[in-house]
Amino acid sequence: MVAVWVIVGIIVVLLFYFVFIYNGLVRLRNQVKNAWAQIDVQLKRRHDLIPNLVQTVQGYMQYERATLEAVTKARNLAQQAIGQGVGAQAKAEGELSGALGRLLAVVERYPDLKANQNFLALQEQLTSTENKISFSRQFYNDSVLNYNNKTQMFPSNIVAGMTGFKQGEFFKVEEAAEREVPKVSFEQPKP
Repeated sequence: MVAVWVIVGIIVVLLFYFVFIYNGLVRLRNQVKNAWAQIDVQLKRRHDLIPNLVQTVQGYMQYERATLEAVTKARNLAQQAIGQGVGAQAKAEGELSGALGRLLAVVERYPDLKANQNFLALQEQLTSTENKISFSRQFYNDSVLNYNNKTQMFPSNIVAGMTGFKQGEFFKVEEAAEREVPKVSFEQPKP
């Protein structure tokens, strides 16, 4: 009779341990989803700021149409990548970041534009948003790291495998061109 109670006790302890691990995995998975939602909010804010920035800059930058078109195209591609997975969206957002960097580098050639109050306000908002995106990406990647560690480490990897938890995907820059610093030139545009 004592052996039966010992076996029942062991089963109960194992069941509680299983539930504890499962709930930890759910918590981490939800943290990853929340972190992605925070990135998504900041990306939406950036997408909303870009048309205003392009419109403000257009009047000053008559000779930089290709740069403005590249920003607009990159924004459209980034919006189309929403919902296509972390990798696709990270790639599109990286291209948008590069196009914005090139635009802001070209702005250095236009002193009147740099002094325009609308442009300065938009540039400040965009800079603030870029910082928030950077922090959100860091938090997201930290959340994915914690989640992936939990799904891969023993004994939680057994529970993760039994209950269908899959590894999270990091938000990372894939292409070397996206890592390059934009080149700033102070030459005046030629009419």
